[in-house]
Amino acid sequence: MLSFSRSSILSYLLWSLLFLTFASSNGVLATAKPKVVGFGYKLVSLVQLPNGGGLVGCLQVKQRTSTYGPDIPRLRLFVKHERRERVRVQITDADKQRWEVPYNLLPREPAPPLTGGKVTGAPFTAAEYPGEELVFTYGRDPFWFAVHRRSTRQTLFNTSAGALVFKDQYLEVSTALPKDAALYGLGENTQPGGIKLRPNDPYTIYTTDISAINLNTDLYGSHPVYMDLRSLGGRGVAHAVLLLNSNGMDVFYKGTSLTYKVIGGLLDFYFFSGPTPLAIVDQYTSMIGRPAPMPYWAFGFHQCRWGYKNLSVVEGVVEGYRNAQIPLDVIWNDDDHMDAAKDFTLDPVNYPRPKLLAFLDKIHAQGMKYIVLIDPGIAVNNSYGVYQRGMARDIFIKLDGQPYLAQVWPGPVYFPDFLNPNGVSWWIDEVRRFHDLVPVDGLWIDMNEASNFCTGKCTIPKTHQCPIPDSKTPWVCCLDCKNITNTRWDEPPYKINASGQTARLGFNTIATSATHYNGILEYNAHSLYGFSQAIATHKALQGLQGKRPFILTRSTFVGSGAYAAHWTGDNKGTWENLRYSISTMLNFGIFGMPMVGADICGFYPAAGSLEELCNRWIELGAFYPFSRDHANFASPRQELYVWESVAKSARNALGMRYKLLPYLYTLNYQAHLTGAPVARPLFFSFPDFTPCYGVSTQFLLGSSVMVSPVLEEGATSVSAMFPPGTWYNLFDTTKVVVSRGGGAPVRLDAPLNEINVHVYQNTVLPMQRGGVISKDARATPFTLVVAFPFGATEADAEGAVYVDDDERPEMALAEGQATFVRFHASVRGKAVTVRSDVMMGSFSLQKGLVIEKVSVLGLEGTGGKDLAIQVDGADADADAVATSSPYLAAGGGAKLQGEDGVEENSKRSVSVEVGGLALPLGKSFTMTWNMQIEA
Repeated sequence: MLSFSRSSILSYLLWSLLFLTFASSNGVLATAKPKVVGFGYKLVSLVQLPNGGGLVGCLQVKQRTSTYGPDIPRLRLFVKHERRERVRVQITDADKQRWEVPYNLLPREPAPPLTGGKVTGAPFTAAEYPGEELVFTYGRDPFWFAVHRRSTRQTLFNTSAGALVFKDQYLEVSTALPKDAALYGLGENTQPGGIKLRPNDPYTIYTTDISAINLNTDLYGSHPVYMDLRSLGGRGVAHAVLLLNSNGMDVFYKGTSLTYKVIGGLLDFYFFSGPTPLAIVDQYTSMIGRPAPMPYWAFGFHQCRWGYKNLSVVEGVVEGYRNAQIPLDVIWNDDDHMDAAKDFTLDPVNYPRPKLLAFLDKIHAQGMKYIVLIDPGIAVNNSYGVYQRGMARDIFIKLDGQPYLAQVWPGPVYFPDFLNPNGVSWWIDEVRRFHDLVPVDGLWIDMNEASNFCTGKCTIPKTHQCPIPDSKTPWVCCLDCKNITNTRWDEPPYKINASGQTARLGFNTIATSATHYNGILEYNAHSLYGFSQAIATHKALQGLQGKRPFILTRSTFVGSGAYAAHWTGDNKGTWENLRYSISTMLNFGIFGMPMVGADICGFYPAAGSLEELCNRWIELGAFYPFSRDHANFASPRQELYVWESVAKSARNALGMRYKLLPYLYTLNYQAHLTGAPVARPLFFSFPDFTPCYGVSTQFLLGSSVMVSPVLEEGATSVSAMFPPGTWYNLFDTTKVVVSRGGGAPVRLDAPLNEINVHVYQNTVLPMQRGGVISKDARATPFTLVVAFPFGATEADAEGAVYVDDDERPEMALAEGQATFVRFHASVRGKAVTVRSDVMMGSFSLQKGLVIEKVSVLGLEGTGGKDLAIQVDGADADADAVATSSPYLAAGGGAKLQGEDGVEENSKRSVSVEVGGLALPLGKSFTMTWNMQIEA
């Protein structure tokens, strides 16, 4: 939910005027004379620590300036090759400890303690400091540093073109870039130009409750990391750069340079060598935390609405989905279930506990789940137990020694401090108390940037009530407030482009001079609020019944993916927002948060009919990793069964999603192991194919399933980019696209109720029969779809599936609790082989999981013969492998389409189906046959 006042014209006019006031001081106006911000530093000493401890150097300022405050006279440089593929370069005050991301929130290798510039070690005089893959180089006067690849000497980062500036509240450093580098990341923001960063677009990083409908603006998350992909000699080579800093910053990307302007903390760079995009997310998440494992049901379809005013409405929604035979796994409540919008409460009239418990017993018996929202703001109410216990434990953020007063949905609120150990333990206890009241299956933490309907220092008014009874605009501030202008934290010397309009740092959030535990300033810790709340919530849920937690969070930071899923926030029911959702989703895969999706059909209402848009949005949203329909109370009802045409699209698209659940869940397992995103840009699988570097209207699920949605009103076809190779339409595998890799788009038919989803050659894709709830779908027999290149006579394919008891908190192979199976297929002339290798098969055997069919695509010939099947290395008994006699059947010719748009019927390639099987998933098998080839 969003503070609607952010969208008001008055607010934008006000802050536009403020922008003109602040712009001159920041050197923004073109007519302003550029100020000299700093003259840089010189390196006066550099030593090498023993036992691979890295380099430590001392920097002295060359000439002081007063712009944005005085320069810090002496800096400490620390460089270490922490792993073969990662080097860290940290620059901080040599004499005083500065703020940095707390190590208990984001565990990592510590830097050496400060020693006032006195460091013992061997003097380091070499021009380079090499690691196994990356090399650190530097200049002494002025000091600059660079990082390049050891193998190719390719420069990844080079600060020699600009002066290093380091002041208490202003840090600046720049790197040169080649003009052909493709950059991704630096978020969260809604990027109208697509996933590839555009020169001269603003990239401000500061967590803000400003709707996702605002373009090129700092939104809910802070992720100061970017991936750089370059084509060198026809080969795509990638690396990534993280500036681990939680303070607000502007990042200026000019095409041939990138400049950081940060308002506090220190410069703590991590460079990741790649060289592939997948290697980068592996290296990145190994440092920031692997993505949290999600329960199986979380990959089902979710339905929510802010405006389910009573339990009967929720019951009706569930019934509507069942009657329409549309899959549904999870039903959500926004704040409607609460008593007067107070956390951890139930509305006694509209959501009476006895009736809610009876409803949950019913849906839990069916396998459905229930999730509710909680906001961080705790209502200031002396009769409210949650508030009373919080006050007793002194766990709220403070200003001038008193709990900081803000306003959100319940009215006046205090914000818990999740940096305070007592605040964390209090929160864990409140979650436990609520779970005892209502056995929810997950928690949705919202408004945690933190959002505040007011700005500045506020008091409860004496002349009127707050909240205003029966207000139609509860997002309008009703506290008595005044701006705080007398601190350098609330009015720093450099103004980042906050809220896209150089707003005050404390605008509609916590005042930046407020303090957390141990005197930590909100100025420094602001962007960590949602991250710290997610960690506390994860701890709380993990301790309940020993189940795997599911948490959805709006505000995120580096490492949030290790604890929570994310949705892209308050979007709008427009075609533009449909398109924007893809880029944001793909960015979060790069950020290490693979469980992500947008509000299907849009959160805010838009003018005109939603029907066609909802058709296209559920077709796309059915393939978001996190798939949820959500709208606000002002929107028309948009559950998928409201329109028959949308219901038809939902049954089609979600029907395919539920067949693909084993594939999606296996991607979830791989993400947890290696950070590999569930939804990926095309260049992740095809980094050498430069035409796909900017593609933002299609995406991959895993390495080899491509989704090409319709994103334009009235369209009945879609222009899609196909990397080189053979692609089979999963809805109709006789529809085949063979791409020669020329980069020309292919025009695909896309009637209203259809979406194009293709599987790539060399893939073995595990699928099941599907269903209307994941509990039932996951118990159905498997089909293996084996995709060879079109007309293959010599090729290989592979795939895998992971199944487990998803109630376990851990997601790891363990005998009796999980099974992992690798599939391999090959064709050599006439001979075709499909086989499996099983790890820890007892879980699958216990669950009775079987493979009923193998469908092989792209073979040359007219049919198959001489079928033979072995299980566990021995010839299979027919009763052990088949529900009836196994059969081998050939399909007809394929409809071949290429980049020239010509279709033709081809009999060179056929599909071969081996059916009637009951092969145990938990036992290794080998299946062979020979193709019949016409002379």
